Amino acid sequence: MKIRQLGLNGPQVSALGYGCMGLDFGYANTLSRTDGVAMIRAAVERGVTFFDTAEVYGPWTNEETVGEALEPFKGQVTIATKFGFDIDPETGAMRGVSSHPDRIRAVAEASLKRLRVDALDVFYQHRVDPNVPIEDVAGTVRDLIAQGKVKHFGMSEPSAATLRRAHAVQPVAMLQNEYSLWTRQVESNGILDACDELGIGLVPYSPLGKGFLTGAITSTSDVSQGDFRATLPRFQADAMAANLALVEGLKAIAAQHDATPAQIALAWLLARRPYIVPIPGTTKLHRLEENLGAADITLSDTDLAQIGLLLAGIEVHGARYTPAAEAMTGL
Repeated sequence: MKIRQLGLNGPQVSALGYGCMGLDFGYANTLSRTDGVAMIRAAVERGVTFFDTAEVYGPWTNEETVGEALEPFKGQVTIATKFGFDIDPETGAMRGVSSHPDRIRAVAEASLKRLRVDALDVFYQHRVDPNVPIEDVAGTVRDLIAQGKVKHFGMSEPSAATLRRAHAVQPVAMLQNEYSLWTRQVESNGILDACDELGIGLVPYSPLGKGFLTGAITSTSDVSQGDFRATLPRFQADAMAANLALVEGLKAIAAQHDATPAQIALAWLLARRPYIVPIPGTTKLHRLEENLGAADITLSDTDLAQIGLLLAGIEVHGARYTPAAEAMTGL
């Protein structure tokens, strides 16, 4: 597996990471803890050294699975987790966002225990809390770094202006924003420019369009009830039917490389910047191996121009999130 440097101040990790959320959270088809542990260890065996989780996944259970799976590999892997939501400690219900300094410190202590580590490799703010100055958030993480409890500060879905304010207090090592062939806001909202300028790594989540860019989802019947995608505008019948044109174009390009649409979608992201590390997730071993194969695909300038023409000729239908969820981003 090829290695990448996540920005100027971030860690060196495998060119493709592994998003652990879907092992037991968000999707209709999940794995038992035993099978989740086995899947994570299968990724390690295949060269993956970067794993992503969060307190809110479960909540708590995802971190516990990751901690059990990766305990034998201490010092060999990088684990990223996140704070930023207000979670009822009794019921696990999410009550909104919270980045109050006391909350950040409490999450750090709990995540250290669940992940079975001495320091959190990456501690992301999951979503910006409009009620807490970002300077206070960055300062709190700065203190945790000084105490040896956190190694790197990250953010997810901030605005470029908020990112710059945070970075002035405590350097942001990496950002985790949605980025894929059909979600490209980072190219126009100042985020990619800020990463270039400030030397910040970029970790695209949902790099396969929540599975749509694989070609495995062609209608609403392919999305089970209880799957969070069923609530998203982009996964409604009319939008999905229109968006299949993107997948068909991707399939044609993939055929030229004896590759799959998923592999081309990931290879395109890898080609965008040397500091980009996508984190596709899966519960299937053959999909894991397929995804990792993308690291061996080098797209030529002609390939990239062909993909650019495809994107220019297609309008993506449907918003990526519900209005409520979208309102929590870009703050």
